[in-house]
Amino acid sequence: MAHARALLGLILAACATGAFAAPAPGEPTLTEVRKLTERFTDVKVALAEGYIRDPFDMCDTAEMMGKPAVLGAMGVHYFRPDLVGVTEPPNPRVNGNGTHTDFRKPAILIYEPQADGSMALVAVENLVFQAAWRATGAKGPPTFHGLAWDAMADDPVTPIDEAHMFAPHYDRHVWIYRDNPNGVFTPFNPNVSCRYHKGATEHAGHGGH
Repeated sequence: MAHARALLGLILAACATGAFAAPAPGEPTLTEVRKLTERFTDVKVALAEGYIRDPFDMCDTAEMMGKPAVLGAMGVHYFRPDLVGVTEPPNPRVNGNGTHTDFRKPAILIYEPQADGSMALVAVENLVFQAAWRATGAKGPPTFHGLAWDAMADDPVTPIDEAHMFAPHYDRHVWIYRDNPNGVFTPFNPNVSCRYHKGATEHAGHGGH
């Protein structure tokens, strides 16, 4: 019941701010996405089903990406290499042919490190590589609930890596496990913290910059 009330609050808040439209034909509702992913609140289940922890061992924050710290954080990404379509390890960037967009089976799960060393699921995400997506004949980025996915590409003139060590891609975050005052579909969440993260604190090499 508590989970249902929390999810309803997220949906009402998003509707009030115009964060998204109704699902397009064939798209799942946020309630359906949550129902189909709730087992991943146990990170051991995610690992057993083929998700692996970000090999860079990053807990991404807005400040790390050169954005205002008040925007918050993403967290630690766990991804399914087969769903992301990884074809090349970071050399210098992760690349792939993935065009998976179904949030019933998200390619990426995002967790917040806890004080006791455990991981709390906060969001789900999908990512497609821009070159692979264009190769399908698509004229624009994918959309979900009427909103175009974010376009991510590194800017070589900056000291930060805007694409998180990945080749140019589109991605969409869906904050169904942690209330996000920035919006259900925004990249960063001020209610998420990397305070207890024990791993890397910056993207190594910033993509070679």
